[in-house]
Amino acid sequence: MNPRPVEVWPLDNFALKVKFSDGDVRCFLATAYLHYPAFHALRDPGFFRQCRVERGTVTWPDGTDFCPDTLYLESKPIP
Repeated sequence: MNPRPVEVWPLDNFALKVKFSDGDVRCFLATAYLHYPAFHALRDPGFFRQCRVERGTVTWPDGTDFCPDTLYLESKPIP
């Protein structure tokens, strides 16, 4: 099992800075997912910035979330 998000900070250009349970801090780019209907609400930059960590992953007020494994595996370490 991959580490789970414990903190999240929204960045410009639909990116997330995510701290994981193993201490890694990584950058996840959501842009590749915004064309899917399930993620359309995240196209609004103001709404995107309302992200939070809940239930072991990153979520938004409408219930949109990303699989925690996707967040970890598709992100890049931040030095």
